[in-house]
Amino acid sequence: MKKIAVMQPYFLPYIGYFQLINQVDLYVFYDDVAFIKGGWINRTNILLNNSEHLITIPLKNASSFKMINEIEIIAKAIIKILKTFQMTYHKAPYFGSVYPLIQSIMEYPEENLSLFVENSIIQICKFLGINTEFIRSCDIDFDKTLKGQDRLIELCKVLGYKNYVNNINGKDLYKKEDFEKENLNLYFFNRKITPYKQFNNEFVPFLSIIDVLMFNDIETVRNEIVKGELI
Repeated sequence: MKKIAVMQPYFLPYIGYFQLINQVDLYVFYDDVAFIKGGWINRTNILLNNSEHLITIPLKNASSFKMINEIEIIAKAIIKILKTFQMTYHKAPYFGSVYPLIQSIMEYPEENLSLFVENSIIQICKFLGINTEFIRSCDIDFDKTLKGQDRLIELCKVLGYKNYVNNINGKDLYKKEDFEKENLNLYFFNRKITPYKQFNNEFVPFLSIIDVLMFNDIETVRNEIVKGELI
């Protein structure tokens, strides 16, 4: 059963994002929709002083009137973010194997926010052995005047996929019966987050995938990536 998912590119998101990617054959970066200020496209949470700490990529003239792929990052600020990762996790057990990955991600020579973030996701997927195919919605020829659920249905049709997977949070937005009317199947992915040891503090969930990689060996993380269920 070939499956497709469509989501905005998020900056170093939590493990559930990658569990969803692993569930599908084709993952569409939804980059030609409005940028959401205060969302997760340019932000992520890491562990700092035993609690979650928000990391934000500074942007040039960001606006909700622009599409995600029209936003640019402030490149000179990236080195500061890289140093924050180094300072935060240098005593983590798997820092030595994970930091080069972060360095490669953060030093990617691209000022377009969408391309910068997409590259980070693709690099992490390669590191984790996820073989899902990626494509950008801006590169797909379809009716872009459509909105919401209708737009996703059209994307499935144009790309030839019968099975669409959405994050569990979309249950109130999308209806299975509406997809069935178009001979499509709608599934919701319910992530599974397993607590793990983070230094000596109480477990802080939903942090960046980088936090997971810093405190777990690669095989453990790969076993976590395959968890979750379709409903």
